[in-house]
Amino acid sequence: MHERTIRVTVDSGVIEGFTADGVHRWRSVPYARPPVGPLRLRAPQPVQPWPGVRYCHGFTYCAPQERKYTLLGLGKFQPMSEDCLTLNVVAPEKPSDEPLPVMFFIHGGGYILGSSATPIYDGASLARRGCVYVSVNYRLGALGCLDLSALSTPEHPIEDNLFLRDLVMALRWVRDNAAVFGGDPDNVTIFGESAGAHAVATLMAVPEAKGLFRQAISESPASGMAGPPSVAAAFADDFVRELGATPERGAAAVMNARPAQLVDALNAVMRLGMTEMRGAFPVGPTYGTKLLPQDPLQAMRDGTAHRVPLIVGTNRDEGRLFTRFLQLLPTTEPAIELLLADSDVELRERITKAYPGYPSPSACIRLGGDFAFGTAAWQIAAAHGQHAPTYVYRYDYAPRTLHLSGLGATHATELFAVFDVYRTRFGSLMTAVADRRSARRVSNDVQARWRSFSRTGAPGDGWPRYTADERPVMVFDRHSRLEHDPNADRRKAWEGFTLATR
Repeated sequence: MHERTIRVTVDSGVIEGFTADGVHRWRSVPYARPPVGPLRLRAPQPVQPWPGVRYCHGFTYCAPQERKYTLLGLGKFQPMSEDCLTLNVVAPEKPSDEPLPVMFFIHGGGYILGSSATPIYDGASLARRGCVYVSVNYRLGALGCLDLSALSTPEHPIEDNLFLRDLVMALRWVRDNAAVFGGDPDNVTIFGESAGAHAVATLMAVPEAKGLFRQAISESPASGMAGPPSVAAAFADDFVRELGATPERGAAAVMNARPAQLVDALNAVMRLGMTEMRGAFPVGPTYGTKLLPQDPLQAMRDGTAHRVPLIVGTNRDEGRLFTRFLQLLPTTEPAIELLLADSDVELRERITKAYPGYPSPSACIRLGGDFAFGTAAWQIAAAHGQHAPTYVYRYDYAPRTLHLSGLGATHATELFAVFDVYRTRFGSLMTAVADRRSARRVSNDVQARWRSFSRTGAPGDGWPRYTADERPVMVFDRHSRLEHDPNADRRKAWEGFTLATR
């Protein structure tokens, strides 16, 4: 494949990328100073200009995490470093007559893993259809998503919500540089999946993000990821203990630990968090701070969140993925009983009755999926829909291979449609000949609607706004359709449930 180089000048210097497959690509462009040394656990600082040309042909580092999660291909792992605050840009090769919408993607991974270099997030298909696509790295785990600010001392200052600060910095970079790539800095759509979807919903309640995006798409946002400073402080104490330090020496311990030690200590805290419920997951945003004054959901209810058009939804079989990988969800009877142990008897019975056959394995998996993702989407839609255009979907499509594997339309499978994976060699392996046409039809539909939404703030014909009266939901499947309040019994069963604090 013949590649040509392409250079542009951004506000910090000249970057060189390459052109192939009808798109220009620039990879691992820094949007902030490396958060290393004394800048560890500090708010990101503006990127320092560089002399000459910076070569942005290949991916550099992802954020420190367990190595097994950095797999990019057969036997190929992405190197890790704290010097990970970079983003990638993909733009159509053919210039446009007018500025293109910008689609800014935030990867998922439970706030502990993931990388913008993951092949599925390439984004060339979206760019070829008429946008400037940006995918971003942010600090993960203990270095970015575990709030250690309670440990802060004058000698070792530590700030909160570092990953959110990273994302705001990256969005400012897009505002300042999008035009160079043919993008419209005044028309940015943020979209993400899983933890990335949760970050999208959270950014809607970050005052500093005001005006940095015009639309938002939240694909399978998670519940229970945001907590108050008191919960963050308790987890910070647990974390220091796992590092083998006293609370008084906590700041020095986290500043001096190797990244791998921080990853191991966080894993231990997360295992502890499964049994000692504190009302929130150890990693995720902390509200009640200057950066994030309110719980994002409460901000949406109050109308103080940014009133931008929103698409939010889930997949039909969310929980099934977590019976095989990343067993963090309550998808078994013992885990569910623990989850519901502190709820009153009436609420517990109401929830379990909404899943016929409970405690059968399939009922447990559905319940766990709704607890983790369904409740978040239902609550976000109801809250934000009172104040701004909100559109809700459920992704039901799965080719026979996914059904036979027992995964179905599980967590993250909508990404195959969003990123046009079914047209790639890998996608062809997943779709038997009988499924190829339906897979491409669903992909075309999802992409056309995401594209329409990124241009206009509305996702195309036949998909009305979500209201408390009608609750229309677009169901993406072999034959997509509109349903009103599907799974109403399950949605209502969870009303009033909150994560217990012990």
